[in-house]
Amino acid sequence: MAAMSNSAQSHPATELRIVLIGGRYNNLRSGKSLAGNFILGQNVFNTSRRTAQSEAKQQEVFGRRVTVVDTPGWWWHYSRENTPKLDQIEIQNSVHLCPPGPHVFLLVIPVSLHLSQRVKASLKQHFELFNADVFSPTIVLFTALNPCSDETVESKIRRSPVLQWILQQCGNRKHFLNLINREDRDQVKKLLEKIETLIANNGFRHCSVDRSQGETLRKEMRDLTERASKRFDQVQKQRNKLKLQIEVGKVPPNHLRIVMIGGSCAGKSTTGNIILGKNVFKVHEKVGRRTTHSEISHGLVEGRRLTVVDSPGWFCINTLQETSEMDKLEIENSVNLCPPGPHAVLLVIPVMINTDESYLRSVQEHMSLFKEEIWKHTHVLFTCGDWLGVKTVEEHIESDEGLQWIVNKCENRYHVLNNKDHSDKTQVKELLEKIEEMWAGNEKPYYEVELDRAAELETKRETGDKMARRLKTINERRSRVLKELIGGERHKITDIRIVLVGQKCSGKSTTGNMILFKDLLSLTPDRAWLKKTYQDQRETSTCVKHEGNFDGVKVSVVETPGWFSDPTPPDWIKDEVLHSVSMCSPGPHVFLLLVPIFRSFTEKDLKALLEIMKPLTERVWRHCMVLFTRGHWINDVPVENYIVREGKELQELLEKCGNRYHVLKNFNSDYSVHVKELFQKMINMIKQNKECFSVEGKKEKFISLHWPPKQQTLTEQEWKRREQDLIERVMKALAKEPEKPTEPHVRTAESKDDRYIPYMSGDVASEYGSISENRRRRGHDQVAEWLNNKVRESEISSGIGSICSSNTYMENFDESSEID
Repeated sequence: MAAMSNSAQSHPATELRIVLIGGRYNNLRSGKSLAGNFILGQNVFNTSRRTAQSEAKQQEVFGRRVTVVDTPGWWWHYSRENTPKLDQIEIQNSVHLCPPGPHVFLLVIPVSLHLSQRVKASLKQHFELFNADVFSPTIVLFTALNPCSDETVESKIRRSPVLQWILQQCGNRKHFLNLINREDRDQVKKLLEKIETLIANNGFRHCSVDRSQGETLRKEMRDLTERASKRFDQVQKQRNKLKLQIEVGKVPPNHLRIVMIGGSCAGKSTTGNIILGKNVFKVHEKVGRRTTHSEISHGLVEGRRLTVVDSPGWFCINTLQETSEMDKLEIENSVNLCPPGPHAVLLVIPVMINTDESYLRSVQEHMSLFKEEIWKHTHVLFTCGDWLGVKTVEEHIESDEGLQWIVNKCENRYHVLNNKDHSDKTQVKELLEKIEEMWAGNEKPYYEVELDRAAELETKRETGDKMARRLKTINERRSRVLKELIGGERHKITDIRIVLVGQKCSGKSTTGNMILFKDLLSLTPDRAWLKKTYQDQRETSTCVKHEGNFDGVKVSVVETPGWFSDPTPPDWIKDEVLHSVSMCSPGPHVFLLLVPIFRSFTEKDLKALLEIMKPLTERVWRHCMVLFTRGHWINDVPVENYIVREGKELQELLEKCGNRYHVLKNFNSDYSVHVKELFQKMINMIKQNKECFSVEGKKEKFISLHWPPKQQTLTEQEWKRREQDLIERVMKALAKEPEKPTEPHVRTAESKDDRYIPYMSGDVASEYGSISENRRRRGHDQVAEWLNNKVRESEISSGIGSICSSNTYMENFDESSEID
């Protein structure tokens, strides 16, 4: 599409050509079809299903011939590479449905939608589909399905930096449609007047379209439809042949064993519930909850006994090496829960995402956890079938090379499930028939599990659980001892200075925003770590500092640039981490080393982190804490299970940090509680160190925080050194002689990632990675009150006081005390 074309239209008001564009978020649609009906004054667009195909409708409105084109919506927080190819083709084709081209684009945004920083990149990328500057002829159209005033919209804009950015790109052109009031046609009249004003300002021009591109798109869609029809015919012939085998006497088993595997958020648990016709697998009982262990359930469906196994999903673009050992063990163990083995493995894939190279590789590598024979018993199950709208699943397959490889590998076995329509029993009946047909066509009736490997996995699991309980006990005891050791004098803490260090997509920006209760740090899509080039790619080349004030307690957060997963990060990254120290003068209290818990922590990750921290000298480790981000990934599973299974590299990092760690997540509950716990651990570290970290050039320098300036004597220095040595020896000794293992529930602080993943089950969920304004403000106030109570009476120990208090504690060593 070219930029703008002057069609010498003498009376632009007689005809208006409008294209509706916009995204969607889970069950919250933008309302494009509703808005189109509202503008035209007729129910011409089908609002009962998702718009999967661009469609043009025309009506006479206030003396004007108005053409409105409705288009498929993309995920607001998805990059274009995640949007299915079928949707991209339809979005591109929309401008060819109102020749010679549209006068205006209406970017439809529901008032109730919170837009995070990711929307900016997503919007730019999807606008590129039109090959023109789409912002210039665009008006932002706010919609509401509930009573809403203009002041509410204005308030929303004032509070949203992203909306302000969008409006700025669109020349601050906006309009509000209250869709609940269908009789108020004055809203439409004013909108058309604004469109006419825009056209006049653009010199009565429209956006011209490239006719050759339109013809290319139409040919591509024709070819795609032909290939889809051919695949459908092949599948029907294949099914008829297998049905015949059953009809002539090959009787299927009356007990079918089914295992579901696939990426995270694909809708496996919901699928299991739909198949069994009951809610046996937990589905978003808490927002952000995922399956962490393989689970089994049974039922009687369509006269058949069924055993269904749900398994944890891998992060959708993780390689097998990047998937944590804990998840790999559970995924591999899933087939062992239904001995002697499953008749069918359902490879669950949502139709709403693009199966690009990284997604395909992820599927291929995770399927290699099993024997090659697994493919003979695998059936592709497409979830979120409602996303297809008027399109067929065959068209979806033919538009996606990655899907073609997967479906062909499964010998053309696939089925579509509408996760939202739990009442449609025919879709489950047909799925079971397809499974029986697959059984009839296989030489072996089921995928046979290896008993020796199953026993090995169970032993590995039990050993890991035992080690995790031991580690948890040790660290609970360390916390209690440390609390006693650092008792003593009181001193006020007026500020806390924090530096965030981690790879790209480790969650630094989200963590900083959570700590400060503000959306200040920009977020990066998770696929960024896949985009490494051999050039010195400095997307975020400098440290970023932001500050917050919690009723007199100043909190500073410095985010350092992330690096690609590489054991030898570039030197400029080291320089920036070194520079972060001077950005929070006189020096940072805490370095938070971020480790995303949804990924494995490898030897190259450890080497890179050690290399990054090397210029700060060995003493920096006294000020370091490992912060596990994306804590929702493990739900209520103790983080120690992740630590012990990941192995020596992660354990070496924790040891260097004095075994200080925290899990951060903001799903499921008032996340201010979890931020408080992080602050508590940081305050404990400050009290223990009594000094912040500072570097001049590359020479160590430590600045005292808590005492009035005076010349210290050698005796005082010696006491401080002895105190530190004593604390470190006690902490190490505790690891060798843990208390008798117990399993108390320990609340761990929760974490969120930098990536939005839509929920594929069809259940309602809140935005992944976003914090509502009210929740943020309430959390800030709660933390402010808590911090003031804490730091105003914060206890800073002297050397003698600590050693004396430790003697008292050691005499009563077996008594429990609560972690503050």
